Amino acid sequence: MALLFFGTDPNSGGGNCPAVWVDTEAAEGPELVLQGKFADTATRAACSQDSPSAEDEGVIRIPVRMVDQIRKACDAAEAVGPQL
Repeated sequence: MALLFFGTDPNSGGGNCPAVWVDTEAAEGPELVLQGKFADTATRAACSQDSPSAEDEGVIRIPVRMVDQIRKACDAAEAVGPQL
């Protein structure tokens, strides 16, 4: 696994979550890897109305102030292209 690190929440204060990476060697092509706080029960229930989570999935929260880092990660993932 090759993870490219794009940063943490600038307001986290300790370099903790949330954070964003790109896995450039994922089997189906590049993938974003996000670390964030687990969403509360009400948020998970609301999300499951549109897209129920599988057993190995979860809903997390990422602050809007991370958009720039996520955008850079998305651009990098697209630049790597499919690894098929």
